[in-house]
Amino acid sequence: MPPSADLLSLLEYRLRSVAIGRLALRYTSSWDETPAMKVYFGDMQVMEGKATGFTNGAIESAIVHCRALLEFLGIGAGGSATTLREVKSPRKPDDTGIEFISSLSRVSVADAVAQYPGPATEAEAALGYVIYLANKGLAHTTTAFTKHDRGTILLDIAFRGVPSLVVNRFYIPLGIQPPAYEVHGRKRAA
Repeated sequence: MPPSADLLSLLEYRLRSVAIGRLALRYTSSWDETPAMKVYFGDMQVMEGKATGFTNGAIESAIVHCRALLEFLGIGAGGSATTLREVKSPRKPDDTGIEFISSLSRVSVADAVAQYPGPATEAEAALGYVIYLANKGLAHTTTAFTKHDRGTILLDIAFRGVPSLVVNRFYIPLGIQPPAYEVHGRKRAA
C-alpha cells in the first residue's frame, strides 16, 4: 500500500525536529558561555532565561525522533551503546514500518552505515549512540556529555545521517519529493 497522508505528515514532523535539534547542537557547540534567551509570541515577550531553555529540549527531541525514524526504517539498538541490529520480526500490531509500504523493505545495518561517507564503524557508532541516548540517556538520570566529547560528534553525525537515510530509502524509491525540513538559524548580533 502507498504511504498515508498521516504517515507522510509524521515523517515530515520528525525530520524537522531532527533538523532543529541539529541547529541547537551547532549553537551549543559554539558557545564558550551560554547566552541569554528571550522568547516572544508575536510582539509579546513571554519568557527569558538561558539559551539552554531552547537548545536542551530541541536536542533531546531530535534524539527521540532519530530513534523513531531508525525504528521505522528497521534499525534498532545492538548489544552496546554504539552498535545496531535489525528490528526483530514481526513488529507489534500498532507499529508502523517501512516494509508495510509497497515496494519498500527494511533497511539493513550494513546498508544504513554504507550511506555514510566516512568509516562504517563511525556511522554505526553514531546511529547506535542516538538510540542509546533515547533509550537510556533521556529515560534515566545519567552523566551529561560536554560539547567537545565524542558524544557530541556522534550526535552531529546521527542528526545528519538519519534524515539522509529516510530520504534515500523512503522518499526517493517511492518517487516522492522529500519535504523541505532543513532549518536555518540566524547569526547573533555581535
